[in-house]
Amino acid sequence: MNAAERLIQGDRMARTDFIELLGYENHPEIVDLLRERAVELRRKYYGDKVFTRGLIEFTNYCKNDCYYCGIRKGNRNARRYRLSKEDIMSCCENGYGLGFRTFVLQGGEDAWFTDERMAELIRGIKERYPDCAVTLSVGEKPYESYRLYREAGADRYLLRHETASAEHYQKLHPKEMSLENRKRCLYDLKELGYQVGAGFMVGSPGQTEETLAEDLMFLQELRPQMVGIGPFIPHHDTCFAEEPAGSVETTLFLLSVIRVLLPQVLLPATTALGTLDSMGREKGLKAGANVVMPNLSPVKTRKQYDLYDNKICTGEEAAECRGCLEKRVETAGYRLVNERGDAVQ
Repeated sequence: MNAAERLIQGDRMARTDFIELLGYENHPEIVDLLRERAVELRRKYYGDKVFTRGLIEFTNYCKNDCYYCGIRKGNRNARRYRLSKEDIMSCCENGYGLGFRTFVLQGGEDAWFTDERMAELIRGIKERYPDCAVTLSVGEKPYESYRLYREAGADRYLLRHETASAEHYQKLHPKEMSLENRKRCLYDLKELGYQVGAGFMVGSPGQTEETLAEDLMFLQELRPQMVGIGPFIPHHDTCFAEEPAGSVETTLFLLSVIRVLLPQVLLPATTALGTLDSMGREKGLKAGANVVMPNLSPVKTRKQYDLYDNKICTGEEAAECRGCLEKRVETAGYRLVNERGDAVQ
């Protein structure tokens, strides 16, 4: 029995199994087999539903200097901004009217947004929209910070691990950051009862089949409720400006692999996928994804939340963005729903 068959059967996979599995990316019959199984599983647990997440990029200040990121601390060309509480609540009001039932507060690790300010924001959203989920994506924090956010009402937390290889991690991050701490954060979040999201860039500089196998091993061990993967896209103001972008095809293959590995996972068809391929998000949905994340941020600040080059949808109003996605989702054979979209347990 080959590694793809073992994965489909639900066997626990060893690192060597994942390395073998990754070698099948150029075998169309195995790619098709995994994609068919992925679609079967997402339909089993989620039917034809695609969940929306209203993304609010509320600050592009960041204390970190991650080598791949356009809003890293060392980028002096970045035009910095912070949204006020009123701005954020206005984004939520607009999104709620459009049918969003999950709001994602995403930002750099910005010390201005203290734990108390974050807790106040979370409480404000939950009080006004009690039927909605609040997802945070604000980086590495101490356990007590995560506890405070959880007590304030935060439901989910996205923290992509980026790579599960310590050696590769150091190629992508400055020495004051560590994979050990990133993993500690993810396990803290699980312990506190968050729905947790991990994930990685596909094709990041220095990535190999061996490091990707480590990523899949880590996902198998962590068993997060959400996994966000997308192709690496270089940013012109980073040391990786001349590196090639990640592969759309590899990303689609890995979406299918992750759906089969974690059948009940919430799996986005990411903006990065749509940036590299005009039909990328539709292809992602057809490979096993079941989440899309349209932007609710004010149009005036969208271009400034510049993680990578040529990001799509930076000029669209939220209503346009949602309308466009609704058509795209239908084209892929699914339907966009106005639900919180919690992970099936």
